Amino acid sequence: MDKVSGQKSAYAYLYPQIVPNDHFMFSVGDGHEIYVEEVGNPNGVPVVVLHGGPGGGCSPFMRRFFDPSVYRVILFDQRGCGRSRPTASVENNTTWHLVEDIERLRQHFGYDDWVVFGGSWGATLGVAYAETHPDRVRHLVLRGVFLGTQEELDWFYGGGAAKFWPDLWAEFVSVLPVSERDDAIAAYNRRLFSGDIGQEERFGRHWAIWENALAAIGSNGKAGEPPLSYARTFARLENHYFANGCFFEEDGQLLSNADRLATVPGTIVQGRFDMICPPLTAYRLKEAWPAAQLHMIGQAGHALSEPSITQALVQVMDALARAMR
Repeated sequence: MDKVSGQKSAYAYLYPQIVPNDHFMFSVGDGHEIYVEEVGNPNGVPVVVLHGGPGGGCSPFMRRFFDPSVYRVILFDQRGCGRSRPTASVENNTTWHLVEDIERLRQHFGYDDWVVFGGSWGATLGVAYAETHPDRVRHLVLRGVFLGTQEELDWFYGGGAAKFWPDLWAEFVSVLPVSERDDAIAAYNRRLFSGDIGQEERFGRHWAIWENALAAIGSNGKAGEPPLSYARTFARLENHYFANGCFFEEDGQLLSNADRLATVPGTIVQGRFDMICPPLTAYRLKEAWPAAQLHMIGQAGHALSEPSITQALVQVMDALARAMR
């Protein structure tokens, strides 16, 4: 395990901003079109980036972990979020729809295999994809591991993280009737899918603020105000997945099936003080996946933009670039 520390801005470790070589809408069926963009060397090592949430969308910041002279980076907004259409739709929107969307993209670009890079929910999706299509994954890079278990959901929405942030938790549940606070996911679900856009935006705002406030280790508990349309989309998609156990057939399915990763090399970057996705999950995954390396990052939380997390991920991708040349 490695320890990476530093006080620099996260941007100090990143590759300079570059614009996409191309971007387009890609039909995946079921009434969905997803937004896709390509960045970097058209003949480079292919890497697909899986954003968090569910419902977060990709951003220009996510392009900057990859040497553009070495990598061809494919980013896309998952069903229902970002620039994909229809916005905030949960119809035909499950983990397994997203896994097959990734595979459709690989086939579209004509790659035999590619590097898969994902954090938080993107790590969940990356593991699900790799367990389903292990021969298509050249290397699996994960950050802030979440595996969609009930234990993890109980931690964040059932009082675990609340023991560290009781004031913010009180605000999160204050909008719910006392009789419904023992199941915050179900209670929020009723409001996020009420059909009243104003109500859905208000509850989406509370949902997003609770998560955003806990993302970085240096948080003072204050999160910026998210745009209401974004908050509604983000909250609806996250809640839809969490209310349905992330659409796994059994609790702990990804960990139980970790033997399917036996031939897949991997690297895990995990913040030691991650309040959203506690490091126990990353540790358990590494124990079940001997082909992976775990970098436990001291003095770091969950956010992709934390300097030590950013530095570690750039180092991982640079090392892979050297190994694949």
